[in-house]
Amino acid sequence: MTEFLKVLLNIRSLRAACRELSLEQLEEGLEKFSAIVAERQEDEAADRQAREERQRKINEYTEMLKAAGIDPAELVSAAPSAEPAKGSKRAPRPPKYRYDDNGVEKTWTGQGRMPSAIAKAIEEGKSLTDFAI
Repeated sequence: MTEFLKVLLNIRSLRAACRELSLEQLEEGLEKFSAIVAERQEDEAADRQAREERQRKINEYTEMLKAAGIDPAELVSAAPSAEPAKGSKRAPRPPKYRYDDNGVEKTWTGQGRMPSAIAKAIEEGKSLTDFAI
């Protein structure tokens, strides 16, 4: 796509590429290109109008709040936050299984990868319930 843009946006490259086209092909390309530009202009105008309408509403509500004696900054600070508190984590899960790993007693919550000591014992015929706390 970058090669296309280089040709399209460079007048000399564009002229060289267009020499191979007939006048009818150039006119057809111009019509299509003009249609695309018109669509983009309409989209941009609609976006601009939506932003202006939003800003008008914000200004209107701000004036209504001021008329009621409420400072908009006070209203914003009093609103509950929709975002979860940063840094808050869920509580750690309680262990479900207890096992011995090289003489050291350890626990496992049952989530994540199964500890190799438990996996080895299960291969030898033990059951996971044998390790339950």
